[in-house]
This record gives sequence, C-alpha cells and structure tokens, in this order.
Amino acid sequence: MNSEPDATVVSPDEASDASSLSSRRGVAILLLLSLVQFMDVLDASILNIALPSIRGDLGFSQQSLQWVVNGYILTYGGFLLLGGRIADLLGRRLVLVTGLVVFAGSSLTGGLAHSSSLLVGARFAQGLGAASGQPSPASAAPPVFSSAGC
Repeated sequence: MNSEPDATVVSPDEASDASSLSSRRGVAILLLLSLVQFMDVLDASILNIALPSIRGDLGFSQQSLQWVVNGYILTYGGFLLLGGRIADLLGRRLVLVTGLVVFAGSSLTGGLAHSSSLLVGARFAQGLGAASGQPSPASAAPPVFSSAGC
C-alpha cells in the first residue's frame, strides 16, 4: 500500500480557474469546507441547549451528565493531531469522508440512544469522527485558493 496521496498534474491556468471563487467548483469547495466546520460548532451549541432534557429523559446525574460533553471534547482534542497526520498519509478526501461518516453515524446513534452509556459512547465516537474530519478542511482551503488571488 502506497502511503503517498495521489497527485494530479494540472497547468497553472487550469488550477487558477478551478479554484477561483468565480467558478462553480471553487464556490462548491468553499461551501463544503465551511459546512464541515459549521457542523462541529452547531453540534456543541445544540448539545448545551439539550442537556437539561437529556438529563431528565435518560436519568443522568449531574456528575455523569458532564461525560456527555467531555466524551466528545476528550476524543476530539486527543485525536485531532492524529487525524491531521492520517490525512497527510492517506489523503485529505478519504479521511474527510470517513470522518464525516463516523460523525454522522455516531450522531444518529446518540440521537436514538435509549440509555446513558450508549449516549456517552456515541459522543466518544462522534469526537473521533470530528477529529479525523476537521483537519482536512482546514488544510485543504489554503492550497485550493492561494493562487486564485482571493
């Protein structure tokens, strides 16, 4: 297995046209990268609003409710650098898509959780998905738009 990401050779004119915000592709790339960043912020905001109802519905104590927040934060912060390194080795697109699938799947699992332990486990998995998905957009934007003169 080759650890080098696939590189495609394009002329400077094609690269500038494809990555310009005046092209549809450039706008689509920027919107996708912004949406990935927005999902992470939205998740944290919604969770803080939902904590009182989560506590009542799933029977969390005040001390154990903190693990709903900390489970995500610990895995997100702990695996963020690893996610960036894996994206360097395997390619940004693959790691971004994998991170989004893990994030979405664990969000669905957490939303459908019927027990406190399932919710906390889903939050740990969600943090892992976010940690592998977040470095890719942050590192993909500068090379894509650097030659466009934006």
